[in-house]
Amino acid sequence: MKQTERYRFKVASENWEFEQIYQLNYRTFVEEIPQHETNERGILVDRFDQENEYVICLDADRLVGMLCIRDRRPFSLDQKLKNLDSYLPPGRSVCEIRLLAVEPDHRNGVVLDGLMKAAADLSFSKSHNLWIISGSSRQLKLYRHLGFVPFGTVVGTSEAAFQPMYLTLERFEETGPTHIREANGLFKPAVKVNLLPGPVGLREGVLQSAAQEPVPHRSARFHAEVDRVKSFLCSMVGAKQMEILLGSGTLANDVIAGQLSLLPGRGLILSNGEFGERLLDHATRFNLAFDSLQKKWGEVFDEASIRSAIGRFPNAEWLWAVHCETSTGVLNGLASLKRLCAARGLRLCLDCISTIGIVPLDLSGVYLASGVSGKGLAALPGLSMVFYNHAVEPAPHSLPRYLDLGLYRANCGVPFTHSSNLVAALAKAIDYCSSRNPFERAVEVSTWLRSLLRTSGFDIVAPDETASPAVITIALPETLNSDRIGAQLERKGFLLSYQSGYLLKRNWIQICLMGEYSRQDLKSVVNALEEVSRSQKAQTVSV
Repeated sequence: MKQTERYRFKVASENWEFEQIYQLNYRTFVEEIPQHETNERGILVDRFDQENEYVICLDADRLVGMLCIRDRRPFSLDQKLKNLDSYLPPGRSVCEIRLLAVEPDHRNGVVLDGLMKAAADLSFSKSHNLWIISGSSRQLKLYRHLGFVPFGTVVGTSEAAFQPMYLTLERFEETGPTHIREANGLFKPAVKVNLLPGPVGLREGVLQSAAQEPVPHRSARFHAEVDRVKSFLCSMVGAKQMEILLGSGTLANDVIAGQLSLLPGRGLILSNGEFGERLLDHATRFNLAFDSLQKKWGEVFDEASIRSAIGRFPNAEWLWAVHCETSTGVLNGLASLKRLCAARGLRLCLDCISTIGIVPLDLSGVYLASGVSGKGLAALPGLSMVFYNHAVEPAPHSLPRYLDLGLYRANCGVPFTHSSNLVAALAKAIDYCSSRNPFERAVEVSTWLRSLLRTSGFDIVAPDETASPAVITIALPETLNSDRIGAQLERKGFLLSYQSGYLLKRNWIQICLMGEYSRQDLKSVVNALEEVSRSQKAQTVSV
């Protein structure tokens, strides 16, 4: 067994754990470091015991390491140093770390690393971002290695001398232990609000539907379920036919590219964000002949510019665009695209991955359109779909089997092994869509949230008049770091989108309204965003 798998880290909660805490406390701070008087019982209960939260390391049922966190003033250092705050970086939420102790036979680095990582997670969950300690003079090299900064004068006695030190938790993230990973799940707070563009918060019963016994993909029962889902979704978006694919939205767009490769002539691709650029990449990989009309990220394609581009490329036979540019939140006009393409006889293809289930859609007359299960439909990720309004035939000599839309059509939508579990979850999710109309609420809540964010001083990329109600992209100022802001919000239980490369590059963060949420959830997110932003600005100023 690896050492990292041997140990378990947690916050002490059981009576037997506290009994061992007091025993380890005695062995460390009475017998090893003579800071307190001996006693016959061999236990030492800290004077702040009722206010301490103990992070512990267990080897089976034996406690082998501990430290405690206390955030109530006065701290023990308040009583040893006058004007304690004058030594500390301003604008911080401070907690005191005390009673770090590890059994001698477990001083292998792993226990200390795990305790420090666990303490950091617990501190972040309580919105603290500065530790202060009285570091044993015997271990100053170790504390400096972890990033602690000494301040003030040495306190204690000649036999038990301690150096006051502080550490910002951001500094700890940079310099602290690296082999205790997030995968250990130490003190991860429960997710309060999922505001990701996927996977989204699931409605009641969706996950349970996926947990059923798998159904054979050739069975009549499975085909009936697939047909029911397809019928509902086609009716929902106004398309004649569709196929459900086992894969992500990238697969669906590859299938569209494959169909376009069967057509003669050139095409025109519109791009005003990350996912428009991906359409260009899909087309390039399929060696499609095409021209492009590109705008800056955050700008919308107005009807005049599209008409002008169509006029400049008279040989175009198809047009491919993203309906909602998820990177910015811009909603490109579907009605104008349909109107312009119909007037010129162009086949219109659309990426509707972030609009199906979000805004009302009319895909009648659209040649091909892509969608997914794990966004606006609020089902599990893993299924994508292609909608179409014309006859398609297999292309055995031109396309890979998995990308051949006609092969799906010829086999009643199930040419290969499929996932009855994911289809069952999608079926449950669309039952919700059929029972209520979420579109009006999404617009109302999104308008309110955008106003709240702007009042709080945040800059939203997409103008309100061209914005999707489900994607709010926030451009943070240079004084803030989107990666750190997103990570701090995640520690508080709020999942926002910030880790994609195109967001990190632009210092953007996103709030997406695609799953379950309430106004109170959103108000809490804005409050948390304000809090971590103020904290990060204060840290920047202090540096």
